[in-house]
Amino acid sequence: MMTRHLFDRRRAILGMGAALMMSAAKQTVAADGDFAARLAEMQRDGRVSGLHALLVSRGGRTLFEYYGVGEDESWGAPLGTITFGPAVLHDLRSVTKSLVGMLYGIALADGKVPAPEARLYDQFPEYPDLARQPGRDRITVAHALSMTMGTEWDELTHPYGDPRNSENAMEAAPDRYRYILSLPIVGEPGVKWTYCGGATALLGRLIAKGTGEKLLDYARRVLFDPLGLGPVEWSTDAKSEPRAASGGRMRPPDLLRVGQMVLANGAWQGKQIVPADWLKRSTTPAVTIEGTRRYGWHWYLGELPVGTPRHVEPTISAVGWGGQRLFLVPALDLAVAMNAGNYRLPIMEQSRIGTALITDLVLPGLS
Repeated sequence: MMTRHLFDRRRAILGMGAALMMSAAKQTVAADGDFAARLAEMQRDGRVSGLHALLVSRGGRTLFEYYGVGEDESWGAPLGTITFGPAVLHDLRSVTKSLVGMLYGIALADGKVPAPEARLYDQFPEYPDLARQPGRDRITVAHALSMTMGTEWDELTHPYGDPRNSENAMEAAPDRYRYILSLPIVGEPGVKWTYCGGATALLGRLIAKGTGEKLLDYARRVLFDPLGLGPVEWSTDAKSEPRAASGGRMRPPDLLRVGQMVLANGAWQGKQIVPADWLKRSTTPAVTIEGTRRYGWHWYLGELPVGTPRHVEPTISAVGWGGQRLFLVPALDLAVAMNAGNYRLPIMEQSRIGTALITDLVLPGLS
């Protein structure tokens, strides 16, 4: 049973791009643009469930907003039944990782954090015993950005909440950073992508150390406030360390705005928020996950068949547990933000719902 569980979780994470490719290829490009009616039909026939919010914009203009009612939680803590709307915060889960990636780029431009090519363990002098271990000197900050550190990490075999899951083991550790940095080396750095919240935790720590600010305070000052976002929360552990990899909470329209800013090469209302060269580098493939599915520096990168005649366009996305998505197609100037409460659904079903919303609802509605 555990083997099947591992296979399903890994296949879902690695295969999301392939699912989009196949579904979009079969999609007829003709629709009346009635997003609401078609979404209601998809909810009735079971193609979509647990959807809390869906926002679609093109060319910076919002085309569609949907808000539902449903059970929700905040990093595992039940919130009860929530009536969602534009002012209601929602967990981002691992979409938070892409925010941290952008914050690192901002801090780098300000000279506050080490360059990507810097040796990772040199940035943590408080752990000299770990830095002296053979092979650690080959791991760089760039390997944390691309999740190719080559160290042991497993968020896929065991469900979240299970102490054998590496994310939960990190949460339970007396020192989360020592825990991450002490894990055995199992492969050559820069070769294999391994989904790793620990990598994001290290980046968040470097940002906080370099700027002298708490991660949320720095994010507000250099990213959230310049974008004009509303209230944003970032959960912390029992020791007040930020959950850099998955602790963000944001209003759905603000998540959409983040996507619009990325599509505008990091600029918003005439002001450069995230350095354009950083966004270009971080959305350039650093490692192949599987097939056409690649990973940059804290962004998923894929391909999507669009238009008539059919042709393939690159996609940029951030994905979080339970059905959180930020999906971008630069060539179409398309941004899609979605939140859902499918935390208890198998990851394959979470992936299927997200794919259906893009291929059966959003893309046909653009014609």
